[in-house]
Order: sequence, then structure tokens, then C-alpha cells
Amino acid sequence: MKKTAIALATLFALGSANAGLPGAIPQPKADEIGKLCDKALAETKSLVGKIESLPIAKVSKANTLLVANQVDIVLQNTGGPIGLLAETSPDEAVRKEAEACDLKISGYLNEMMQSTALYERIKVLKVADPIDKLARQDMLDEFEARGVSLTKEKRERVAAINNQMDKLAQDFQRNVRDNKTKLAFTDAELAGVPKESLEGRAKDTEGRFLFGLDYPEYDAIMSYGENEQSRRRMYEAFNQRGGEANLAMLKEVIALRKELAGLFGYDNYADWSLKRKMAGNAAAVNRFLDDVKARVEALEKSEVAALAAEKAKFTGDPNAKMNRWDVLFYETRLKKARFSLDQQEVRAQFPTEPTLDWTMKVTSTLYGVEFRPNKQQQVWHPDVRAYDVFDIKSKQYLSSFYLDLFPRDGKYKHAAAFPTFGVSTVAKRTPVSVLVTNFNRNGFDQDELETLFHEFGHVMHGVLSKARYAMHAGTSVKRDFVEAPSQMYEEWARRPEAHKLFNEVCPTCKPIDQTLIAKMNAARTFGQGVKYARQRFYAAWDMALHTANPGDPMQLWVEGERQTPLGHVDGTMAPAAFGHVVGGYQAGYYGYMWSEVLALDMLSGYADNVMDTKTGARYRSIILENGGQIPPMKLVEQFLGRKTSPNAFFREITGQRGTAQASAKAGNKG
Repeated sequence: MKKTAIALATLFALGSANAGLPGAIPQPKADEIGKLCDKALAETKSLVGKIESLPIAKVSKANTLLVANQVDIVLQNTGGPIGLLAETSPDEAVRKEAEACDLKISGYLNEMMQSTALYERIKVLKVADPIDKLARQDMLDEFEARGVSLTKEKRERVAAINNQMDKLAQDFQRNVRDNKTKLAFTDAELAGVPKESLEGRAKDTEGRFLFGLDYPEYDAIMSYGENEQSRRRMYEAFNQRGGEANLAMLKEVIALRKELAGLFGYDNYADWSLKRKMAGNAAAVNRFLDDVKARVEALEKSEVAALAAEKAKFTGDPNAKMNRWDVLFYETRLKKARFSLDQQEVRAQFPTEPTLDWTMKVTSTLYGVEFRPNKQQQVWHPDVRAYDVFDIKSKQYLSSFYLDLFPRDGKYKHAAAFPTFGVSTVAKRTPVSVLVTNFNRNGFDQDELETLFHEFGHVMHGVLSKARYAMHAGTSVKRDFVEAPSQMYEEWARRPEAHKLFNEVCPTCKPIDQTLIAKMNAARTFGQGVKYARQRFYAAWDMALHTANPGDPMQLWVEGERQTPLGHVDGTMAPAAFGHVVGGYQAGYYGYMWSEVLALDMLSGYADNVMDTKTGARYRSIILENGGQIPPMKLVEQFLGRKTSPNAFFREITGQRGTAQASAKAGNKG
């Protein structure tokens, strides 16, 4: 999940071709961005000044809370598009200017949230409504986190640290995003790689195929390349993205976070940060991670042994050793041998355009909405497409979203939903989200299919939200809950109730083969030990970075990897491209698994029919529409009608889930 920087308004004043259309995302030119940014900041400062100058005795919801909401909207109207363009614009000059504006905005926010006049007026505000109370408290918490209650000297240092960390995070992400590495391979070195991955591919002067490091190119070699040295070269290059420069920046960020926590009286960043998340403190997170480790450790070793046996069979070497660059290749082979699953068959079953249409058909049916393509909207690249969302019953326009699905140079390298404009019902503001991915153009394999549904789940969390205030819009929830709705939605890619709708959008397509789906579901039971042991490792490393004595990030990684069954590959530096720890998931990567506990438990609310539209309507109303304006645990328990249970999650991570129905029953028993 990607959260763009909060930021500001009035790009519509540019008069772009589509500025008057609902859901429009402005497309300023590079030389226009600076002026727009300054204009938005000036408007924001004017609004803030009105609150700061209020007599304390006259503070009210109308002149503080509602004006503060307008500040958020003004900021986001510029910052949303700017944050998006910084990561997706094909124009390097636009990306550069957008980054500069983003830093201006974040710098002003660091200053604004230290305003004692603003803080005092929010503090004396009297509100009775629970949503208003939470909004007030969330603002006060944010003021406190930015240092408003510290001494002047400490406040200045907190602001300087935050500004420096914002700049480092931006530089770190750019180094990964703008990587232009190309690896050259001969025909022989690409034995086994699907021909679709070679058709039309550029070659060097010696006639060798050139592969970059985007996911479709990486996966083609790592999953199918029979030549071990080719896989090794790709693995090493992929895990050197960002390089020494990013390692140095990561080390600096970690030191700055420790200093920041110290300014607030904490000896470690994790506890200071986690007090605002569901987990509460580092001890709770570490107990959770220890529990995960105890449950998956033996399974991981067993699966690595099975992969090694598959390698021995393929190579004829009974002493063949499993390496990290071998995992995807031999897992693909083993699943084909053990479960008769061929991912190329999966890709053929789920061609790109019909699968996108099907995903939207499933979603619109489940939630009672209609998605209409909007070709009038201006887009930042020809690949991008826009849609408007309407409620089927009321025919009311609700929101818009954009899809930017395929890789290109200078584009964000992972998969994320950008909440470009957040909803605010009190301001009659409608939301816009953008799905940014790097999918293969030739259809979806199993992992990509689940990723599509996962990220579309984030988009729906954004565009179906009806939160009162922009600060609580859609995915603006606690970070260790934000993944839950999207993780739950992955299940729809696997269920026959959803598959029945495929031929409604593509009558000429081959019906979804339930035998193939059964193979896919069976194959999911293998690899869970390796997957979740790796997730635990990432989370444990992240937590170790934010202790009282964090040490060197790269050294911690090396030492940790060397204790795992697959060891560490010398010369690689995966932390140099681990954007999560500089981009919002610091002392929070555990949240992927923490939220999955809730995701799989919520799934039980659908029992044996994920296309139950009554349950879908309840879920939309309770979980999606509320965003962050009600505490997440309260929402989940309201939806389930009971306390939560981790049973389904622990079945999942140990490969014992079996059918989705069994998982649902296990959740109900909890």
C-alpha cells in the first residue's frame, strides 16, 4: 500500500483540459508545478492563520475542525497529484519538479504541526460525536508526534530531523525507481524462458537479449530460466538496486529515528512509533513474530529440503545445494510436478483485458456499484485508463479511479494504490484512487492475479469510503490494519462463485477451468513455510533496526540471513531497495502479517459464498465506508459479530488451510 504525501490544492485553477470533470487528476507541466505548489501553500497558510487567530473562548467545530478539514483538502488537492506524478510521470523533468514540491509540502506540514496556537485551539475544542472526538484526538496525537509540546530547541531539532528524513526517503525511492540496469543474455543462457518474454525484446550489438529489473523480466528468468548462472546474475543485480548510496541513506535514517525517539524521552523508535498503532508496543510485535517463527520454522526447512531434492533431480547432482536464486525456479518445477500446475497455463486462462473486466464485474456485483470507463479524462501515459464509480441503486456518482498497470522506465517499481484524493462527506468531496502496478502484458499468473485483487481491494477501500473528514478517508487507517481489506480480497481470485462471472464479461473466452483452479489452490499449500519465514525475517529485521541499539542495517541483514536455511548471498544488498522501511512501514512491516490475521478472520463472515451480496453490502457499509473514523478492531468485531480469532491465519501460514470453506469454519470456531 502506497500513501502519497499529504498535499495541496488548486491544480484545477490551471484550466487543464479535463479540470471540470469529476475525478480529474491534473497534469501540470514541469514549469507549472512550482507556481501551483506556492499558490496552494499560500492558501493553506491563510486557512491555518484563521484558526490560529481565533479567540480561545470562541473555538467551535465550525471554525476549527471543519476549517482543519479544509486545510487537509487544500493540501491533498495538490499533494495527491504531485506525489503520484513523482512516481509515475514518464517526464523526468515533471518527476523532479514534483519531488521538489513534495518536499515543500512536507516541510510546511512539519512547521504547521508545531504551531502552539493551532494546537491550543484544537485542544480546547469541545465535541460530543464519536467521529468528531476521534478526529480531534488524531490531530492532537499528530501535533504531539511532531513535537509541539517540546522545548523550542527540541522542536526545531524534530522539524529538522523530519525534513531530512523526508528528503532521504525521496532520494532512496528515486534510486530504485530510476534504475536502468540491463543484463545481456545469449539464447543458450535463456533456455526455458517463455518465448513471449523474448518476442520484441531489445538486443545489444552482439545480438544478446537485454533484460531490465522490472518484475515481468525478473520473474521470467527466475521462474523459468534453466541456466543457474543466468538466475544468479539476475538475482544479484536485482538485489543490488539502490547500491551503496541507499545503504548509507538507510543507515542515516535509522540514526535519525533513534535521535527523534530520544527527543520524546524514548530509548527506541519502535515503542515511540507503535503507541499509535494497533500493536501498541514493540514487546507485543516481537511476541507475535516469535509465535510466527515457532509455527513456520520446521515447515520452511522441510520445503527447502524438497526444493533441494527437485534440484538434485533436475541437475543430476545428489549433493545439489539450494541457493536463493534457485527458489522460484525449483518451486515452479516442483508445483508443476506435484500439482500438475503450469503458470503459463494460468496466464493463458487469465488474459489481461478480460481478467481486468472480470475483476471489476466481481467487485461491482459484490458491492452494488457500477464502473464506467471515462475516456475524456486526461492521463499521464497512454497505458493509463480512468473509470468512474456509480452506486447502482441510487445512480449517484461516488468516485473515480485510474489503472496504471504496466512497467516503464522511471515508474514506481512495485504494486500500490495511491489515494490521490480522499473523501470528505462534510465537504461534499468525492475520492479518487490510482492503481499502480508492473504486470506482465501477456496475462496474469497466479501471483499477479492475487496481486490484482489485493491492490483492487485497496482501491475500493479508497473510492467507496464515506468518511466524514479527509484525515480518515479510505485507507487512512492504522498502518497495521491497512492491508487487511486487500489481503482478504485476494480470496475472490480463487473462488468458484466469483469465477462464474468470468464469461459474462468475455463470452468468447475459455470458461475458467475449475480443475486448474483446484491445482492452483492445492499448490498454494506448498511454499507457505518459506514465504512466511521470509515475511517474519523482514519484520524482525525491521524491528531490530528500531531498538535502543540498532547497529548497521546491512550487517543486521547479513547476520540474520546467515541464520536462515538459504543463507546470505555475498555481494547482495537487498536493504538498499527495501523501500518499506523508509516509506511508511518502519517499525511496521509486521503489519502485513498482523493485518492478515484480521483479513482471514473477516473472510469467515462470507462463510461458503464470497459472492453473497448481502454480506458484501454489510462489509462495504461497515469496513470500507468508515475508513479510519472508527477504530479498526471495533469495525471488524461489528462485521463478524464476535471477537476476533487468529485460527485462520495460523492455518494459512502452516499450509494447513485446505479449502477456503474449512478456513471459514475454523474462523467461526474461534
